[in-house]
Amino acid sequence: MAELTYRQAVAAALAQEMARDDRVVLLGEDVASGGVFKTTGGLRERFGADRVWDTPISEQAIAGAAMGAAMAGLRPVAEIMFADFYATCWDQVANEIAKVRYMTGGQVSLPLVLRGANGSGGLGFGSQHGQSVENWAMTVPGLKIASPAGPAEAFGLLAAAIRDDDPVVVFEHKALYGRKEAMPDTGPDGEHVLPLGQARTVRAGRDVTLVGLSITVGTCLAAADELAAEGIEAEVIDLRTLVPLDAAAVLSSVARTGRLVVAEENPGQLGWGASIAAIAAQEAFGDLAAPVTRVSGGNVPLPVAASLEAEVDVSVSRIAGAVRGVLGASRPLSSTG
Repeated sequence: MAELTYRQAVAAALAQEMARDDRVVLLGEDVASGGVFKTTGGLRERFGADRVWDTPISEQAIAGAAMGAAMAGLRPVAEIMFADFYATCWDQVANEIAKVRYMTGGQVSLPLVLRGANGSGGLGFGSQHGQSVENWAMTVPGLKIASPAGPAEAFGLLAAAIRDDDPVVVFEHKALYGRKEAMPDTGPDGEHVLPLGQARTVRAGRDVTLVGLSITVGTCLAAADELAAEGIEAEVIDLRTLVPLDAAAVLSSVARTGRLVVAEENPGQLGWGASIAAIAAQEAFGDLAAPVTRVSGGNVPLPVAASLEAEVDVSVSRIAGAVRGVLGASRPLSSTG
């Protein structure tokens, strides 16, 4: 496959799955014309108005229509334009969509995807259009959660989400839409699909484990480059999905490095990084040579001013500083000392 931007990869994944399965339909605000982030361009022309539906500006209607379509046998992909707007349809998502399989004793499944733009990334979208809200979804049993860090993952994880028989929330980072990379070789069927619940080690290292998700994966890699100049080897893990969570990949890395720094764009208050830290404290206590450190977004509404947003966002310098801190606080590992 050729090089694709993140937004092109989203469109390509949708096209792949719509061509593969005529039950896959797309709905949301302005999706017929490509959407505000241009992630659905050309799909209405290719697949027709019966499968690409423009909706009113009503997230409750979008989520409710997707739920009904899934219960009726379709496999809808619903776009919530900005992830912040889940706040307006959270009853549908948390109390209905997430619970149908459980409340029907497994008799009714909901093979639907909710996707849309998430996160800050220094774009100045402000406190109502620039939040990272993976935490909201992670508190709701019954939802699967994917958050791709690059174009190849945006393609493969979205394809897997569409094929899943349970509801999946896909958070696409708006600051990554323009990022470009070569797509990997496809399988024998010519399709690109990545399994949900499988993290990826994107850089090997022996001194500290850095765990990121979505945009913070790239920030962790940049921090690892800076630290390498000081002789510090950082291993970088891309979680890819929060539910299912590949905790085993994190624990395996910590067993080798003895140190863990988690970087999340969410506010630190009850962030997903706290779950990673708790798992490490419970399952890898004997492997840890230093306390787990979290680098997170600020516990404030996201500022619009660039200088203030930079103070709130996760940065290379904050991650590198956290690594230096855990190395300074380290005690000898029991296996070596």
